[in-house]
Amino acid sequence: MKFFIDTADTDEIRKAAAIGVLDGVTTNPSLVAKSGRPFKDVILEICELVDGPVSAEVTATETEEMLDEAREYASWANNVIIKLPLTPDGLNACNTLTDEGIGTNVTLCFSANQALLAARAGASFISPFVGRLDDIGHDGMDVVDEIVTAYDHYDNIDTEVLVASVRHPRHVTEAALMGADVATVPPSVIEQMFQHPKTDLGLEKFLADWESVPGSE
Repeated sequence: MKFFIDTADTDEIRKAAAIGVLDGVTTNPSLVAKSGRPFKDVILEICELVDGPVSAEVTATETEEMLDEAREYASWANNVIIKLPLTPDGLNACNTLTDEGIGTNVTLCFSANQALLAARAGASFISPFVGRLDDIGHDGMDVVDEIVTAYDHYDNIDTEVLVASVRHPRHVTEAALMGADVATVPPSVIEQMFQHPKTDLGLEKFLADWESVPGSE
């Protein structure tokens, strides 16, 4: 499974890239707003930091305006892909952009039926929002399982399942076990994935034992 980082903070992206675990980046208008920087500046810097897909989301709600924004964003760097909402206008734009060879990430997916529509429209990625489903009493990972299972039945579906709205490391584990293609993970969850008390205790013991080795000081 590939790992994307879900942030517009270039310092966090640089840190993850240095570790060697980063395959791509997802952003959204809320994350860009938190950066306090112009949108184009943020996307260009991210594209310099990573070789993989960088999602840049449109803010228009009608097809033609979405296409205008998408074509502009796609001209900034070869690894920009366009993030579109899972609406009729969004899928209309997705279909056109796919025909033009521009990659797309269809976002705000909350059901397998929506994911099937996005796949037929040619989406490069579909982003089910597991955390937001959990928030309303549904099991978000059940939807991921349904999407992966449905897609696996058809050889002509190339859309990758990108698990989004990840809230904790267990979401990542379950996504991998279900066969999702990508998990986009906020920096805080990446840090949690490293953590285990046995790792800390083991390292502490190794270092303490090393001090007793002659000549180790």
